[in-house]
This record gives sequence, structure tokens and C-alpha cells, in this order.
Amino acid sequence: MVTGTCTGVGKTVVTAALAALAAARGASVAVVKPGQTGMLPGEAGDLDDVRRLAAVDDLHEFARFPDPLSPAAAARHAGLPPVRLADVAGRVRELAGTRDLVLVEGAGGLLVRYDEEGATIADLARWLGAAAVVTARADLGTLNHTALTLEAMAHRGVQLAGVVIGSWPAAPDLAMRSNIRDLETIAARPLAGALPAGAGALDPAEFLTAAHAALAPAFGGSFNAATFRDSNGPNKENQ
Repeated sequence: MVTGTCTGVGKTVVTAALAALAAARGASVAVVKPGQTGMLPGEAGDLDDVRRLAAVDDLHEFARFPDPLSPAAAARHAGLPPVRLADVAGRVRELAGTRDLVLVEGAGGLLVRYDEEGATIADLARWLGAAAVVTARADLGTLNHTALTLEAMAHRGVQLAGVVIGSWPAAPDLAMRSNIRDLETIAARPLAGALPAGAGALDPAEFLTAAHAALAPAFGGSFNAATFRDSNGPNKENQ
């Protein structure tokens, strides 16, 4: 499961990076988007970005709504049936029966509602027994959002696969550099990666190289959290 601390944090790029590394190792990879919002039929959505970046074609979008709202609100506003995550769980299990890896990218943050009963990606992860990669922002405010996300996951029995910074700039400010250690403290583990800002504009070959450098060995990459922390510590600006 790939979720985020809020919307616009880089979940799709992280999903593509995970898919690209797994496919490069020869794994069969499927990527699922249970509900795409803010896109009209025929428009390029998140899975099109995954296809372009990771060169993976086993893609599954189960519902699409035109308004850029939560899946529950977008379905309600469009007068369409909502995404039923219990049904999604069954379809993901079917995919997992014949694939080495199935990645599911949520919409917005962990507790965004998919229907009027309040089902969330946290519920889907729990039903599937799936670990979640949490995509976080680098800038001011990310500590509270990340802490709340991880607390909600723990409360709901969702296993953490790792925290990944979705977009790390070439010139991080003091808050970003200071946040590295605090994010690791919140997660009680080293960072699992940090995708460079602009990675979503790379071609597939460049993106694979970037993904390998930006994700931890557990995901097939070479990212070293200690090296990243030491290279971007809060005192580096003055050196």
C-alpha cells in the first residue's frame, strides 16, 4: 500500500519508483488505483504517470470521478456509485495470486473516505494484511502530519513498511534538513528513501537510476539513510 500524509506529497512518483525497481529485478508487478479523482474519462491519470516512468503496463483503475475531491465526495457530487473497498480487496487478492508484487496507491492521505460509511485505505491495508509505505513532505508541517498518520496506522493495526520523502529539493531549507532526524524519531526507524524533486519529469532510464538511489535496499534500491542524514544535516548550510 502506498499512502501519504496528505495530498500532493508524491505518492504516484513513489509508487512508480517501487514498481520500476521491482520490475527491473524481473518481478511481475501490478499497480492498482482504487479511485482516481479530478480526471475526466480519457484524461491521463496517476497510472499513466506510473506507466511512463516505470514502464509497467499491468495497471488497474477501478473508478474515476471528475471532481478533485475525496473519492466519497467526488462520487456523491457526480451522482455515481462510490468505490467499495471491500470489493477492491477481493480484486487485489486475485491480482496477488498471479503477480509477485501488487502496489495499491491511495487517494490523498491515509484516512480519506471512499464511501459514505467511511472506509479508508487504512481499512483496505488491514483487510489485505498489507504493509504501507508512507509518503511524507519534507517541509515545515510534515512532522505533525507524519506523526498523526503513523499513530492512526498503529491504532488500526496497519504495518509500516517505511517513510519516504516524496520530493527532496536540491537546496533544502533549514526546516527540511532538521526534519530528517525528527521524521526518523517519529517513525522509530531510518528513512526508507527520499525521491529527488523533479523525478516525475525524468525519462524511464533516468527515473530507474534515480529510484535506485532514492529508495532503501528493502525496496531494491541503494539509499543509505545515515549518509543522507549526514549529508543534509541542519549544520550543512553553514559549512
